[in-house]
Amino acid sequence: MKTRYFFDIRSEGNLYPDEEGLELANEKAAEVEAANTLAGLARDSEVMRGRLDVAIEVRSMTESLFCAALIHRMNRTRH
Repeated sequence: MKTRYFFDIRSEGNLYPDEEGLELANEKAAEVEAANTLAGLARDSEVMRGRLDVAIEVRSMTESLFCAALIHRMNRTRH
C-alpha cells in the first residue's frame, strides 16, 4: 500500500506547505524525491544567485518524518 508524503519547503524563514503530496511506495522513495527536488533547486539560478539555504520537510498524513537541506557555506581565504 502506498503512503502519501508531503514535501514542505522552508527557505529564509518562510514555509511553503505542500498541499497535494505524492503517493510513494515507502520512506526511501520519499528520501529520493526530496534529494531530487533539492538537486533541482540547486540548478535554479535564482536559488544559487541568492545563496539561499533551502530545506524540505517531509511528512506523512500523521507525522513529521525527516528534513533534507541544501546549505550554502562560503569559506573565504586570502591569498
